[in-house]
Amino acid sequence: MKLRTVATTATAVIALMFTAPVWAGPVDDAQRSQILADVDRQNAELSRTALAIWDYAEVGFQEERSSALLQARLRAAGFTIEAGVAGMPTAFVARYRRGEGGPVIGIMAEFDALPGLSQQAQPAQAVEPDGHAGHGCGHNLFGAASVTAAIATRNWMQANNVSGEIRLFGAPAEEGGSGKVFMVRAGLTADVSAMLHWHPDDQNSAAQNTALANVSGKFRFVGVSAHAAGAPERGRSALDGVEALNYMVNMMREHVPQDARIHYVITEGGNAPNVVPASAEVYYYVRHPNQRVVVDIMERVQAAARGAAMGTGTTMSFAQVGGTFDLLPNDTLGRMVDANLRRVGPPVWGETERRFIDQITPTFGAGATIPTTDIQPYSSGAINYGSTDVGDVSYTTPTAGFGVATWAPGTAAHSWQAVAASGSTIGVIGANVAAKVLALTAADLFQSPEAVAEARAELERRRGADFVYRSLLGDNPPSLNYRRNPGAR
Repeated sequence: MKLRTVATTATAVIALMFTAPVWAGPVDDAQRSQILADVDRQNAELSRTALAIWDYAEVGFQEERSSALLQARLRAAGFTIEAGVAGMPTAFVARYRRGEGGPVIGIMAEFDALPGLSQQAQPAQAVEPDGHAGHGCGHNLFGAASVTAAIATRNWMQANNVSGEIRLFGAPAEEGGSGKVFMVRAGLTADVSAMLHWHPDDQNSAAQNTALANVSGKFRFVGVSAHAAGAPERGRSALDGVEALNYMVNMMREHVPQDARIHYVITEGGNAPNVVPASAEVYYYVRHPNQRVVVDIMERVQAAARGAAMGTGTTMSFAQVGGTFDLLPNDTLGRMVDANLRRVGPPVWGETERRFIDQITPTFGAGATIPTTDIQPYSSGAINYGSTDVGDVSYTTPTAGFGVATWAPGTAAHSWQAVAASGSTIGVIGANVAAKVLALTAADLFQSPEAVAEARAELERRRGADFVYRSLLGDNPPSLNYRRNPGAR
């Protein structure tokens, strides 16, 4: 889920831009050149993988072909694969270890698409008639670049006798399913020294910002069907329960903290106007920068749902689908990532890509902000008004991420324009940059135990001495069917 940055505490952010020198790691120029050349050698395979996953466009927990393709690349490169981890059939962990000791450096890979965003890879809107899914967040690029980086790091380790383990986490269902949360809960990240991730974007930045905590779930109402005209008194409309809940929540918006976000879609509302709906369902997200506030607001939404059921003569059940922490910045790692992003440089577009950008930019509308294609100044601590299951990882393992321009500047995430660019050469060129930054930073971490130790110390300072990880999902299992039929978990 791409996170749009909104600056909050401007003075703190500006101060961070001018404190501490840029970290320069111990990996020498010859080794850096080796890593960069390795990524370039893999570029054709990166492109093939990314565009195949773009074409598969599989939604959360259904990414069977996407997951299998990434696993096959890693297995062929000498990684050991553990598939179906943490109760998720499409999740996997790929490991390559060399020698004794050394750190465990993790790289995250995502590969799920968004429902209802089908679009051809062209700069004019061309939605497929069946309305199937599309990669509106660029996770086809995310997974392919992360795998490429893991392989390049593995090759560097082998060539330079580096001890340690490079571990790639194939994490499904980021878009609402909280796949990484189940990995953290299962202890799969517990021994990771540092975790790296990236995300497709419309700009280039290693800013280490926060995100909103998120709790989501489905409210299902059950009533009594009847002929809507011939015997309306016999019916009890489940859709009335959904609409009553939505009305109450919309009034509640005036009485929640300003930074809260509440969204919903009606996923089932009946099939015919002349039949009183016996079942209906609405799917809710609640977000806020503070995890405790998110839980409190969702409890209020559940109370409203109980009232809606009582008032409409229906019954109601709630099934939680997702639950993610906010994102905890780590400047020790972030500055290392920033140094390598600047070392690699922004994506270089040719005539084909610039023509695509020129054609698609007018579709953004008058209100679009067009960011620079230069690398943004380093900053930390601004609020991103999106959510990601990387949040849980960041509270348990030192974690840093970055964004690379894989879309035309000004593109909104979760849009047809993002889908189009993610299936184009613009996306692949950006993914190549991301793979290089990930691999260079992983190599730096393998060679710098001091940086790994400082990143861990920073994590412990930021989360507090009394921190104990408790998932917002509790003991709930993965909602493997949340993208399939209404009422399914």
